[in-house]
Order: sequence, then C-alpha cells, then structure tokens
Amino acid sequence: MDSSDSLNEVVDVPKVKSRRPPNTAFRQQRLKAWQPILTPKTVLPLFFIITVIFAPIGGLLLFANSKVQEFQIDYSHCGDMANTTFSDIPSKYVEYHFKQDDKINKEPQWRLIDSTNVNKGDVCRVQFDLPTDLGSPVYMYYKLSNFYQNHRRYVQSFNEDQLNGDAVSSTDLKSDGYCKPLILNDEGKPYYPCGLIANSYFNDTFSSPILLNPTGSSASNETYFMTDKGIAWSTDKNRFVKTRYNASEVVPPRNWAKMFPDGYTDENLPDISQWESLQNWMRTAGLPTFSKLVRRNDTTPMPSGTYVIDIEMNFPVLEYDGTKSLVLTTRTVMGGRNPFLGIAYCVVAGICLLLGLLFLIKHLIKPRKLGDHSYLSWNNEQASSTGVTSGTDNGSTVNRRS
Repeated sequence: MDSSDSLNEVVDVPKVKSRRPPNTAFRQQRLKAWQPILTPKTVLPLFFIITVIFAPIGGLLLFANSKVQEFQIDYSHCGDMANTTFSDIPSKYVEYHFKQDDKINKEPQWRLIDSTNVNKGDVCRVQFDLPTDLGSPVYMYYKLSNFYQNHRRYVQSFNEDQLNGDAVSSTDLKSDGYCKPLILNDEGKPYYPCGLIANSYFNDTFSSPILLNPTGSSASNETYFMTDKGIAWSTDKNRFVKTRYNASEVVPPRNWAKMFPDGYTDENLPDISQWESLQNWMRTAGLPTFSKLVRRNDTTPMPSGTYVIDIEMNFPVLEYDGTKSLVLTTRTVMGGRNPFLGIAYCVVAGICLLLGLLFLIKHLIKPRKLGDHSYLSWNNEQASSTGVTSGTDNGSTVNRRS
C-alpha cells in the first residue's frame, strides 16, 4: 500500500464516555431564582392580613355551627340501668343544643321491654321532649365510640368482587385471603358478605319517632315518618350490586344469626344494592368515635313535643368499653354540628395577631437597621475576641497581644 494512501485513511478513535453533566443552565444550576427577604415591612402586614381574613371566616363557621340543633342520648346502659317502667336517664348520658335559650322541659326517660323472641334483642323505649321545632331536613344517626373501624386488618377484611355481585368461589376467596378469618364456614361454604366488616354490622334497629298528644290533632299520637332510603353515598350505588349467588351456595356471617336464624333462603337472600344501612357500615370510619346516618326526613319539620322511640338492642358495646347513642340533628350550609373548623380558624387568627403585635412593638422600640454589617457573625466574633495568642522563639515562650 502506498504511504500517501495510508495518510488518507480515517482512524476511528473511540469516544470516551463522560459523567460530566451538560453545560446548560438547568444542569449547572444557573437558573434564575427569587428568594424573598423577610423584612418588617413584609412580615408585619402578612400577619395582619391573615388575621383579617381568618377571623371573619372562623366567626361565620362558629355562627353556622350554633344554628345546628341536636339532641343526643347515650343508651348504652339501658339494658342494665333502665326499669320496666319509665325512669329518668342520667344527665351525663344526655346532650342537646337548641337555638338560643331553649331547654328541655322534662328530663328524657327510658324503659326496658324484655323481648319474648330469642332472635330479637330487648327493646329500649326512649321518651324525650323537644322544646322547639327541628327544621327540615332532620337526620337520625347512631353514634359509636371506642370502635376502631380503622384497624388495618379490619379495613381489608372484605371481598370487593362479592360486593360487586360476583359469585366468587371458595377457592378464589381462600387464595385472595382478604376476608380472613371469616371466609368459609365449617362446611366449606362462603360467608356472604365475607370478612370482619360485614360480620360486625351494627344491627340495632330504630323505630320512627312517635309524637305523643300532638296539639291541634284529634289523634292520641302521631308518627313522624323517617325513611332509610337515601342515607348512603350515591357512589355506593355502583359498588354494591345484587349477588349472583344462589341461597344454597352461601351462608350468613356468624353475627347475623339473629337476622337469619335459618340461614339464607331464596326469599330472604339480601339484596345489598338496596341495603343502604349496610353500605354505610361498609364505608369504614377513620376515627374510633363516629356517626352513621340511619334515617332522614327531608321535607317535614319535626314539631316540638314529647316523642317516643323504640330501639331494639342487638349490638353489644359494653364488652369493649364502648358507647352507642341516638342522635337527632339538623344541618346548615356548612354541614352538621362540628365546631372544630371554626375554632381552628379563630386560633390561627389569634396567633397571627399576637405575633404581629409583638413584632411591631419590638420594631418600634428597638428597630434593626437593614444591611448593618455589624450583625455579621464573623464581625461579632472579632469584636468579642480578646486577641491573646502565644508562640515560641528559640525555646522561650513569647506572648503577643494583637
């Protein structure tokens, strides 16, 4: 090969990979940035602006909360404290909030009615006075305390396919494992619905309130009708679907023995798509004290007077030091009775006002000059230093003062 031809050859030199980032503004962190300088002229107005905004909002929330009328009776001890005749309910088990200075004219009373049916619990008959009309809509809740629906294993203990209407086989339920420990009975049949949430369903029942001796009426009593329709979230209509199981393929959960003493039949197999109280229960609460809607009346105000409600007690709470209560309440545009949000806004406004005043007084009495180099840390160290150093010179110690 000629030497001139060899000079024309192109020699491929392999490129050395570099881990160095590209020389761009983003990669080299040269992008423009803005850092606020916190000066008294910017901080003090901010505190007072937050105060001016949050204080009225908190006041409006507390005002709306005060308009909510509520009557609450804890009937947990009705089974061991009530008699066969009406007796006063201890005041510590009664709580109410009405408009202005309205107070109940007579203490609420309860009475225990023993059940003759082994499949039904005893009835707690509660009698109470409403000193004022409850404007519609009127809601009836049950309230539980010390019941932890937020436990990790409890929250996971259900099968979504079952709730969606699928006839899930025993093998699939066992492999899925979410319904532990309530998946199959001793005969190998699936529980429907399986899991701990459905098994612990709150099964106390409430009658509609009965108004005794209503004014302007010839009847001796009058029922204030409340419905159990429309009490669940609208989104649950798509989640809960009528099952494709046959009644012979499944069994009720263990704690449903009183509701289904003979098991499931073709006539009583529950349609969970219409069972809204169960849908409410399956939507687990995040705190150990919670309320769930059980009845409502959206059109008719609840007139003042003396009412009677029968509560069939099937759900035990004293075994785990819990409580259960009956709650009748109204609402406002801000929802039910809960003063926390209004108090939180007022507390934030108060803290900002206090800090703003303290900083303002400090700024007026002893202001600090902006850009004063004497406040720099290294200047302070030099000013406070005594400047004593030591050294050695030909074996002798020499002290110098700078």
